[in-house]
Amino acid sequence: MIARRTMGLALALLLAAPPVLAQGGTPQAFLDSIYRAYGENGFKGHPYNLAERYFGSPLREAIDKDFAESKRRNEAPMLNGDPFIDAQEAEIANIAVNAWLTSPTTAMGVATFTNFGKPVRVTLELASTPAGWRITEIKAPSGSLRAMYKIK
Repeated sequence: MIARRTMGLALALLLAAPPVLAQGGTPQAFLDSIYRAYGENGFKGHPYNLAERYFGSPLREAIDKDFAESKRRNEAPMLNGDPFIDAQEAEIANIAVNAWLTSPTTAMGVATFTNFGKPVRVTLELASTPAGWRITEIKAPSGSLRAMYKIK
């Protein structure tokens, strides 16, 4: 599972970050729009209060519910960091993103990069929706988002 401990600071930074238009006509363009920002100086992550920009159902609903419940309990959410880089803190370099169609309405993507000099590989599953490409799963060294939220 994506560790709670490795996600807290990034969440606060993500909520304060300006929205990034995470859209593109292809899965590659969609993922490029997400990961391109990590190469920019001072970038602190993507805003999760806009989960609909990035995540498809049912992952989006699970994230929204997690955030609402954690706010109500005044606790950190289960997703308390940045799943795109599998970390709370980041010094991202050497970003490479590749995406390909697996069917007319689904795609896979892999993002590789270094974080504080350590190599990281994140695999993303995507679905085409009326709003554009959306992430339906992220698998990273610390685990799977769907598994963390117990989504089959």
